[in-house]
Amino acid sequence: MPTISTLALYVATALIVLIIPGPAVLYVVSQGVRHGRRAGVTAVLGVHTGSLVQVIGAVAGLSWLIVSSSLAFTVVKYAGAAYLIYLGVCKLLSREEAAFVAAPDTSKARLFRDGALVNALNPKLALFFLAFLPQFVDPARGPVPIQTAIFGLSFVLIGLCTDTTYAVLAGTVGPWLRRSTRFLRGERYVVGGTFIGLGVVAALTPARHSHN
Repeated sequence: MPTISTLALYVATALIVLIIPGPAVLYVVSQGVRHGRRAGVTAVLGVHTGSLVQVIGAVAGLSWLIVSSSLAFTVVKYAGAAYLIYLGVCKLLSREEAAFVAAPDTSKARLFRDGALVNALNPKLALFFLAFLPQFVDPARGPVPIQTAIFGLSFVLIGLCTDTTYAVLAGTVGPWLRRSTRFLRGERYVVGGTFIGLGVVAALTPARHSHN
């Protein structure tokens, strides 16, 4: 088991990483503003279901495989990049401004699914669990898989807290922002363009090893 001081340092560092906006935060905030607090929280639950998939992969050694194998990393990298770009294009092509008065809600199943895919297909999260998490694992403190699971689940719990905060804040200011058609139109372009940009960045992420 990791020591209290090691776990505290990990929690503090993970908190900083999670607060910095990325694809997950962008998705959660966008849904919170557009559809309200409940939709934002549903998106958070989906996002961190995707995080749990990554944690399971890390415990099973799949994160190591993804980063050490050029083929495996490339498959995950382009799948994740393609999905982010897909979300961005869908956002840019949507015409939701006029629909909000009549239909403010969206499918919770879709919100959950899209959120899960955002993080499950995020190659940078796999890199995080490989490059960052092992720095806190001490083989002398017990089985490595158990320590990895503890750190991974801690990451998910912290993420649930930080992203839920984002979702609640976005859902709170959402009704005020949604009164402005100009804001809704601008939000569509900003969020869509950012998702596409994040997808391009993910696609350009180099593999750590090229000899496999």
